[in-house]
Amino acid sequence: MSRTTKVMNCSPEDVFDILTDGWNYATWVVGAARIRSVDSDFPKPGAKIHHSVGVWPMLISDDTEVERLEEPRELQLRVKAWPTGEGRVRITCTPRGRQTEVVIEEESVSGPATLMPTALENVILHLRNVETLRRLTYLAESRAGQNGDNGSQARTHKR
Repeated sequence: MSRTTKVMNCSPEDVFDILTDGWNYATWVVGAARIRSVDSDFPKPGAKIHHSVGVWPMLISDDTEVERLEEPRELQLRVKAWPTGEGRVRITCTPRGRQTEVVIEEESVSGPATLMPTALENVILHLRNVETLRRLTYLAESRAGQNGDNGSQARTHKR
């Protein structure tokens, strides 16, 4: 199982504001190209984000399902990205003073990716999740700055 950690300058609630908005999924998840639809009861367990993976014109339609939600501490997803297979992703948020430690744990659970040696899979998933957490950090810290929760530490861009 791959494990990637990042400390963010925001609250767990700021992180979960991003995680629980299914329309944001393609903004922070590396590999998700677009969102086709989001179930109306998202992020309840069993609800899905219907997305496409890949790059145009080679897009594959798939979905991600919520397996468990303990807001604002834990979100577990069953992700599909065929033809590579399916995976389980667990995202946890732990407050650290005015910051939040966010951990992504990910593993392949079915399909061809499960045939990959564990050490190689872990390296590939870790590299992908470093970028995923970088994107999630930008969104959550920006939200914290907009909410006034942590504006002095949040990154903002002006034109």
